[in-house]
Formats: sequence, structure tokens, C-alpha cells
Amino acid sequence: MDILLHQYDTSPFSEKVRVCLGIKGLAWRAVDQPVIMPKPDLIALTGGYRRIPVMQIGADIYCDSVLIVRELERRYPTPTLFPTGTAGMDHAAAQWTDRGMFQAAVTVIFAGLSDAVDAEFIKDREAMSGQPFDPAAMRAAVPHMAAQLRAYAALIDEQLADGRAYLSGDRPGLIDANAYYNLWFVRASYPPAASAFGDLAHLAAWMERVAAIGHGDRSSATRAEAIAAARAASPQPGEIDDRDAALAGRNVVVAATDYGRDPVSGVLIGSSPHHVAIRRESDEAGTIVIHLPRIGYAIR
Repeated sequence: MDILLHQYDTSPFSEKVRVCLGIKGLAWRAVDQPVIMPKPDLIALTGGYRRIPVMQIGADIYCDSVLIVRELERRYPTPTLFPTGTAGMDHAAAQWTDRGMFQAAVTVIFAGLSDAVDAEFIKDREAMSGQPFDPAAMRAAVPHMAAQLRAYAALIDEQLADGRAYLSGDRPGLIDANAYYNLWFVRASYPPAASAFGDLAHLAAWMERVAAIGHGDRSSATRAEAIAAARAASPQPGEIDDRDAALAGRNVVVAATDYGRDPVSGVLIGSSPHHVAIRRESDEAGTIVIHLPRIGYAIR
């Protein structure tokens, strides 16, 4: 079955996944979704989850870039995203790239763009984050956040100082995708903010090497085709972690704990230390299983 990535081209977390698809040399189909709500064709597949990206393989729907890359490695282990065998720590690195580093990047970008940001985008992101979009506060925070962004970038530069091609050595991996996408986001969205890290000695050449990996074999699919693919498929069977035995087969609700807290409800049919899987019925897509990460999500 095709890998369908529900995304949009300017999405930073989609770029992380696209780089991983490039490292693995995989064929995949881009299903472009709106940048802001409403996203009815996405919600038909996710049961309410609105964040991008989402990966679909048949009737299995994988939410959050952290879980998406884990599933790509499980299904397509060669070439690995962990060439030096440091999977646990490389996954853990997402906790700083997806949070502290991402927030620094967002602040310096949108402080610079604030007067030009579309009002509907602002309204959407306020609803998603639960926080007001305050351009004056963002501009006031830029000196601190630019320093934070430079500090994060300096860690990457330090890792490259011995002449290695990629952060783990001679071969690229998830750690490169994690570290790269925020810097890509800054350069692509508001180039003046890249001055925070533009003078670091080893960063530019490394970014060129990561960009040269490409995004694998990309083609396109429509949203209608994605929904039809889910309806035509059957989800993979799930296994329940022993610690979740009491919840097996019960109705649960899963939601992010940081932002985009839209709840997803259904029957728990699978779990592991890293994810939960819930089955639900969709009028449009039929029986689907939605997979969400453990870290950053609450189940009740």
C-alpha cells in the first residue's frame, strides 16, 4: 500500500518526515491539506486530530512526526535512520528540537513577519495554541529567542567540528532530520532571522548535504483518493501492552497535552511503551485505526 503523507510544503514537521523519506529512498504520495482549519478530509481520517503531518498507510493513520518516523523505521528498516545504533537517544532529541528549538524558531520568524501574517492564520493558531498572537510581545522576545536559536544551532555546529559529514558520522539519520528542519524553517520563512546562526563554521555545508538527500520518490494524491484508500483497506491487527490490559477494548479519549488538544476517541486496540492505537468508525473512510504517541499525549 502507498505511503500517503498529509502535509503542506511549508510545514516544518512535514519537512522532518520528508527528509526521513529521502534517507530511506521511499516512494510516497503527498496529500496536500489546508494550512488552517477547516480540514474536513483530514478530520474524516483522524477523528479530530488537526495537526500536520499525518501519515496514512491503508486504513492505519499515524499522527505526529515523532510516531511517523518510528513507524517508517519499523516498516522499512533499511536503510536505517539510526546508522550508529543510537535510536533511543536520537528519538529523545526530538524533545528539544520539537519544543525549545521549535519555539525559538517560531518566535523569530513570526516576530519578523507579524505585520504581514494573515488574520485568518492568526485566528487559527490562537485557537490551536490557546494563546494570543501578540506581535509586540514576540518582537520584545526576539533578542532572547534569537540567542536561544543560536545556542541550539551551536550545539549542532559543535557536533560537526571534527569534519564528519552528518551528526552521527558518515551516514545521515533521524538526528539530522530533527536538527535540520527548524533551521530550514527559518531560512525558508524569514531569511533575515537566519543571521542568528549564519556565521557558524560548519552549519551551512551540513545543511546543503541534508538538503541534497532529497525527499525520496514523491508524487501526489488527492484527498478523495486518500479517503477511498482507507475505505478499501483493513487496519493492521493490534497488540496491547500488558500495562494497558485493563483498557483493552474500552472506549478511550486521546489528546495532545501541549497544543492542538483536539481529542480523538475510539476503542483501544493496540499499545506499546511508545504509542496507543484506537479504532473508530468514520462515515467517509470506514473502519480506521488512529495511532498516536505516548510522549506529549494523555489517554483517559
